[in-house]
Amino acid sequence: MRQPTALVACEFSGRVRDALTRAGFYAVSCDLLPSETEGEHIQGDVLDVLDWGWDLLIAHPPCTDLAVSGARHFAAKIADGRQARALDFVRKLLAAPIRFKGLENPVSVISTHIRKPDQTIQPWQFGHGELKRTCWWLQNLPLLVPTEIVDGREPTVHHMAPGPDRWKNRSRTYQGIADAIAAQWGGYVMSQLANPARPVLVQGRAPGSSDHASPIRRTEARGEAFTLDLAQTETASARECGAASPPRAPEPSAARVG
Repeated sequence: MRQPTALVACEFSGRVRDALTRAGFYAVSCDLLPSETEGEHIQGDVLDVLDWGWDLLIAHPPCTDLAVSGARHFAAKIADGRQARALDFVRKLLAAPIRFKGLENPVSVISTHIRKPDQTIQPWQFGHGELKRTCWWLQNLPLLVPTEIVDGREPTVHHMAPGPDRWKNRSRTYQGIADAIAAQWGGYVMSQLANPARPVLVQGRAPGSSDHASPIRRTEARGEAFTLDLAQTETASARECGAASPPRAPEPSAARVG
């Protein structure tokens, strides 16, 4: 089996990208910002690279103009078109020709203007004793299952002191969630690619449209069988709206922050 490929849209931290790389993927992050860590990264508009033949898309579109926590600014954002543009970006990510997709955001107007999320998660379900509810919209992926429920229910990210990097510090994906994405969704994708005849029976709806082999990079890789409890779980999480430096294989640029 060829090596599976993954695009992590709107990520500057590299946490999800690196977790997927460790799981056996050729993973590339993409953002308007450079990557904070070494790794395959494209700095540019992610819409330019959605059709490169990826197997998995993990997307963290900017929530600035979408999250209900900023509802007091909605009138202005609707009037000047910012919210409409942000929603259009989300629609394009969800419509990408990639078979397996997961898109996350806080509680937002995506639920009313596009569709309700498939699941929400919390950091305390994945080893971090904090509150940060995040929604996931899934296509051909099972629900994430909590890996380590811990004590602590503090909204740490919401109480961060003001500063120029506050938005970046608030947006980084929690490591425990990144690891769960790689182990569970990465493992599931690998099992499906290794067994193409097996039907995809998962919670996520609106399947993606592309099953073709990736033109990005191909190497032999062994698909591991993967079993996942599909029980519905209340989840929430961490968000990433950034990052990029070009990967080895594709040449065009990619990534967009809103």
